[in-house]
Amino acid sequence: MLGVISVEAPGLSVGAVARRLGVSASTLRTWDRRYGIGPSRRSEGSHRRYDPSDVQRLEVMNRLIMQGAPPGEAARVALGEEGVRERAPRAHGAGGNRLALSTVPDRTRGLARAVMALNGPVVTETVREAVARDGVIPAWEELIAPVLRGIGERYAATGEAVEIEHFLSGTALAALAEVRPPSPGAETRPVLLACAPEEQHSLPAYALGAALAERGIASRMLGARVPERALRDAVEKIGPGAVFLWSQMAHTGDVGVLERIPGGRPALRVIIGGPGWERPLPEGVRFVESLREALEAVAEALGVPD
Repeated sequence: MLGVISVEAPGLSVGAVARRLGVSASTLRTWDRRYGIGPSRRSEGSHRRYDPSDVQRLEVMNRLIMQGAPPGEAARVALGEEGVRERAPRAHGAGGNRLALSTVPDRTRGLARAVMALNGPVVTETVREAVARDGVIPAWEELIAPVLRGIGERYAATGEAVEIEHFLSGTALAALAEVRPPSPGAETRPVLLACAPEEQHSLPAYALGAALAERGIASRMLGARVPERALRDAVEKIGPGAVFLWSQMAHTGDVGVLERIPGGRPALRVIIGGPGWERPLPEGVRFVESLREALEAVAEALGVPD
């Protein structure tokens, strides 16, 4: 629990308050914008500053969130709209600063705690060590994916934690990017990795890219929200041996995009993953349910031995 912060005029900047409270500056700005709990003072340069009463309210809000209150309720309490309680009710089991995880290893719970605290160095190092020790797929299945599911469940229950998902995706991606790609001159054609048009959730595609690199298979990453025309142009320019497309959200999984991917010689294998794809799928398109299955499907399409 944090103690009362002593603030001297002319007040503290958002960065200074974020460091003292142990949250990110973007979180403070979100609280200000969404709940009206922000700085009330301006410096001579018109920069907004937090005075002692502002910081004390933020301490109350932060403490209640850590104890399990939804941010909106915590803000109302901190602003004096309700009496401050020693312990706020938990939000549908979301656990305040915890994620509702099923039976998982201690290191997975440790990663979840670091993610909820927005502790970038710890998250990056935890993922990096897991990849180096166990490989990309075990690190994904046993460490990253369970935490992502926990974040998704929290969002479904409370509407919160979008910033937590973005934070984990960014930090995990940095660690996965350290997996060395194969050296130039690989005999197999590369794999083209992309997200469906308008799909912004790209971490699974990057994880597959890291798993392919670990396996010695070259890939080309187009990233999130790839327009259909750009996808077709990339296929024609690169001549990949396989294309992997990810769709997380239902409105992004248009199977018509799959039907219009140019063919190739030898035949181009189209592999898709994610819960967003429509059904039925076009003939010849393979749907995979896991990162491990995606890696196996790509290797099979390229004729890469185990």
